[in-house]
Amino acid sequence: MTDYMTMTAGTPVSRSSAIKLYDESGFAGMRKAGRLAAEILDALVPHVVPGVTTGELDDIVRAMTLDGGGVPATLGYRGYTHSCCISLNNVICHGIPGDKVIRDGDILNIDVTPQVDGWHGDSSRMYIAGDAPIKARRLVEVTYECLMLGIAQAKPGNHLGDIGHAIQQHAQKHRYGVVRDFCGHGLGRVFHDSPDVVHVGRPGTGPELKPGMFFTIEPMINIGKPDIKMAEDGWTALTRDRSLSAQFEHSIGITQDGCEIFTRSPTGLDAPPYGA
Repeated sequence: MTDYMTMTAGTPVSRSSAIKLYDESGFAGMRKAGRLAAEILDALVPHVVPGVTTGELDDIVRAMTLDGGGVPATLGYRGYTHSCCISLNNVICHGIPGDKVIRDGDILNIDVTPQVDGWHGDSSRMYIAGDAPIKARRLVEVTYECLMLGIAQAKPGNHLGDIGHAIQQHAQKHRYGVVRDFCGHGLGRVFHDSPDVVHVGRPGTGPELKPGMFFTIEPMINIGKPDIKMAEDGWTALTRDRSLSAQFEHSIGITQDGCEIFTRSPTGLDAPPYGA
């Protein structure tokens, strides 16, 4: 049985197994944090070009987060020392920024989480550097479609299994693998909270969606099999078969009749090609 917790001004803020239900003040907080996340990802578009390093992109994220009145939630999180995660090509997630130079044809995911007034705006997008092969561009397109099909199922009365099923069906229709080792998550005043949002599932299963729930949907889709392997750094997750991987992520809140996307791009740059 799923436990739900209604959040009020005096409710202690900590991770718990109960799913938190937020009021309008929570929606206001998430809109502000989500807006900054989206603005940062928008601003990165002209900088993701062949020749730039992932460390230089991380510097931009850190500066924009601080200038926007937030702090990077990843900085210092469980010992992590960077302001975002940048995952190239066969890296599924949690790629560490550094001296890696982006090459023509690379695809990469940039995942940012500014914390603003205690609220977390968690979002990621795919970027294409230069001229990527058709199979890479198609993977990016289908992964974004998976995200939006999952979001379409995010409404009161549905279940988390409805979201996972929509994503799984679309990915497998294209013979792609859906990563199961990582998932979306509840968030709000806590970075990673209940519930876990798995990107596969059966309709009508899992916790019921109720107004006030906040969580991320962030499918990780591989051209090949869904299996992963971890790098020695303890953070970087790669495809075991070295196939390309893509991911998109939005933070959403369940409303009375659907959901609100807190991290939607204010300028329409939610998915590449961004210059079109």
